[in-house]
Amino acid sequence: MTFFGWRGSTSLARALKPLEKFLHVESASGIVLLISALCALLWANSPWSSSYQSLWHAQPGHFLINEALMTAFFFVIGLEIRRELHDGTLSSVRTASLPLAAAAGGIVAPAAIYLLFNWHPQVRVGWAIPTATDIAFAVGVLAVLGKRLNPALRVFLLSLAIADDVAAILIIALFYADGVGWRGVAVAAVALAGLLLLRRLRIRLAPAYLIAGALLWLGMLDASLHPVLAGVIVGIVMPQAPAERLETTLHPWVAYGVMPLFALANAGVAFANLDLHEERTWALTGSVALALVVGKPLGIVAAAAIAVRLKWCQLPPGITWRGVVLVGCLGGIGFTMSIFIATLAFADPALLAAAKLGVLAASTVAGGTALLIGFRWFAKP
Repeated sequence: MTFFGWRGSTSLARALKPLEKFLHVESASGIVLLISALCALLWANSPWSSSYQSLWHAQPGHFLINEALMTAFFFVIGLEIRRELHDGTLSSVRTASLPLAAAAGGIVAPAAIYLLFNWHPQVRVGWAIPTATDIAFAVGVLAVLGKRLNPALRVFLLSLAIADDVAAILIIALFYADGVGWRGVAVAAVALAGLLLLRRLRIRLAPAYLIAGALLWLGMLDASLHPVLAGVIVGIVMPQAPAERLETTLHPWVAYGVMPLFALANAGVAFANLDLHEERTWALTGSVALALVVGKPLGIVAAAAIAVRLKWCQLPPGITWRGVVLVGCLGGIGFTMSIFIATLAFADPALLAAAKLGVLAASTVAGGTALLIGFRWFAKP
């Protein structure tokens, strides 16, 4: 039996075991994320809204959540990418072609739609906001559909979302770094060389990589290169044995702790301070929502169809075009990564709030649409 490039029932079970654990945590954490986002919205629009602003938007709290704790989130992403590159669907050109093509389409189409409606230089910088996918929310919606769906569809969604994360990381590094501090670059270069040397010498002690990673984080912070990306680099470079142990240990903490805290700190949009009558503001909110709800599924399905038509790849067993459409709709759930990119793109509080509103609205509509499609198109076995 072939399943995304894995052959035989024994190898299939072994390959899917870490995925099953990952998907179980992600599906449950999606519920926690939703609760955190709702709490943030209620708090930011309550009589105690001033306490929300002073707690989460003051420099110490903002730095702790968005720069320090989110490094752990990106570290787990790095570990996931490492696993998929070594043992998963991104480990060969044959198995990676379909999710990579779909992810590329899911980036280009939303970005094009966003830029079509936003020509102002201050707003145009947010073009990458609707290009991201939130794995936790997307997997959570799939969990609601339960056994209606073939397990291959979950693997395809995870592969696409991880490829999407790789693209988002590159976009952040290339397009959202401010003036570079060369002293920090030098420190980061030394730390990176240390990480590669540890890997070259086949050192398997996790603390050695974490110490070098901490130095890399400090160097990137000093260089204004978004230090959270240090977590991704360390996760990808780390050898298999310590990487698997750390992913198993840290994933629940990140899923149930770091991500809900990020949602609580960043999803609170104060509607009273949001002026949707201004052209820039409503165009920003509307274009983010449209790009996620329409652009994401359109880009994913179109790119996948082109790749299959050109015989670069084929649909894996158990996946139909209806399933690809469902995954495309789930791709419109941006949330965590989209909000994170919005915080990098906009210093203006009004524009940031407008972008967040677009992300929240789109994620709600995309998730609801995916559920409707799932219940209508996929009969319960």
